[in-house]
Amino acid sequence: MSRNTHVKYVRPAVTPNHPMFGRYLSTVGSPPAQTVVSHYRHWFQPGHLYWTRPPHLQHPSPSFSTVRHPFNKPLDPYNWSSWRQSGILTHAYLRRGLHLSGGLMDRPDREPPLKKRKCAEGRSPGERSPHSSEHLSPKGNRSSRESPEWLWNVTDVPVPPGKFPSSPKRTVEVPELKRHWEDLSHLCNATTAARGGRQKWPFDFSVMSYNILSQDLLCDNGYLYRHCSPPVLDWHHRFPNIIRELEQHSADVMCLQEVQEDHYKEQIKPSLESLGYHCEYKRRTGLKPDGCAVVFKRERFTLVSCHPVEYFRRGIPLLDRDNVGLVLLLRPIDPYSSLTNICIANTHLLYNPRRGDIKLAQLGMLLAEISRVAQLPDGSICPVVLCGDFNSVPWSPLYRFIKESRLEYDCMPIGKVSGQEDNPRGQRILTVPIWPRSLGISQQCQYESPCRDSDVRDLEQAAEAALDGLTKPSIEHGLKLTSAYSHYLKESRQPEITTCHSRTAITVDYIFYSAAQGDLTAQPECSVSPERGLQLLGRLALVGEAELQEVNGLPNQHNSSDHLPLLTRFRLHP
Repeated sequence: MSRNTHVKYVRPAVTPNHPMFGRYLSTVGSPPAQTVVSHYRHWFQPGHLYWTRPPHLQHPSPSFSTVRHPFNKPLDPYNWSSWRQSGILTHAYLRRGLHLSGGLMDRPDREPPLKKRKCAEGRSPGERSPHSSEHLSPKGNRSSRESPEWLWNVTDVPVPPGKFPSSPKRTVEVPELKRHWEDLSHLCNATTAARGGRQKWPFDFSVMSYNILSQDLLCDNGYLYRHCSPPVLDWHHRFPNIIRELEQHSADVMCLQEVQEDHYKEQIKPSLESLGYHCEYKRRTGLKPDGCAVVFKRERFTLVSCHPVEYFRRGIPLLDRDNVGLVLLLRPIDPYSSLTNICIANTHLLYNPRRGDIKLAQLGMLLAEISRVAQLPDGSICPVVLCGDFNSVPWSPLYRFIKESRLEYDCMPIGKVSGQEDNPRGQRILTVPIWPRSLGISQQCQYESPCRDSDVRDLEQAAEAALDGLTKPSIEHGLKLTSAYSHYLKESRQPEITTCHSRTAITVDYIFYSAAQGDLTAQPECSVSPERGLQLLGRLALVGEAELQEVNGLPNQHNSSDHLPLLTRFRLHP
């Protein structure tokens, strides 16, 4: 047997002349060698307590429940019978032959290497996921792909797609996450308007933004959910929880991200339509299985127009990712008032923390579409509500660009844009301009005519060069937006958390809106006229990291996504 010099052998007496497995190694009717080594290293460390897992759970991950083992000395890794008698390995085990992997044997509890665990956004177009169906199914149908190896059960039958092995014992009860409603109506002008001798009442409505966690993405990134009990990750458990949560909050408008297409068509859309909602959906481009949805109550709004936004642009390397957005123009239904339209936008920007240039370009495309859709005949902008998972933390450059309507990015590293990286040094800086002119979007996030006179373009470039030493390169937009959340807990001043799993607990989800004058929760420079703005009446308070630790993080028994829903209530004056 050839030896791998990178493998740290577990037997204390191993020497270069003493093979690791020797004559005891057998692949017939026995577990794979790497599984034995993983079990041995995980449970039998010098000076540690010795544990064993229930026979139906064989994965050496700390996420599974454990029971104390009665014996007090390590087992012999060369003797299969001692392992079987201990209850760690079952008599019946899949016969998959011998597999030796230096990386897996070196650190069985380490997450997959970066190149192997690239998320869907991080791959180039057409690149296949290591877990995708193209490798497993001749038809290439993602919905029929096999589950990861660690989701197989001891009956030698693969767990169906979207399901996780159930435990014979009841799932340990965890406390339910407590969130309270924060009433902000005292900060708004609640008086009614009287015009022409007729009293007109304001229009109040609620908006939710929620990343519900696509089941395919959950399975592809299982290392993020090691802290979870397998039953709570099963879609058959998650779906009723999510629908129950949506029905409980009963928002007038809901912006959902990571909505898997097959689940949307077969389960989510029918369920929401039965609750009185109208549904619009845009799947991500390419091979991605999920997308964004905007749903609204038919008794509160009518659909004026729907505008999907695809960020992928063939021939532009900066825009080679499959993220999308969705922009709706809604008309409030109110027989007592003459109300303006409301623009609702929803998006899920690229995750990759090192590609802030792509995120800004995607955001610029979305803002250009919002500006076009929300423009009124007099040139002003109707009230805008912008929701989504922006994969950027509060006060990051991307966040400040949305709130302050301007971003100077001279010599800014691309990894600093979203604020997800602690040390972005050593990375290349943003180019000037960030996105090419061939995109047809100006640096003010407005659509440009595709047929522009070349002389005018040359004059503009010359003017920019002349001002090179006087002004810094920047991008702007004409939407005055503010965040509906403060991003700090009111009592403790600790950061609010919108997403939490085994790797991080941060805020990346937002609801931005056009604040009317008189809304004291917004900065004065972010306010617009009363007729063109919204007042924030209240919001469902977020929680901190400490509260999430008490419920075992996300997802858990009661919260079936790794994100928390954001819920706000607005007032539109006639």
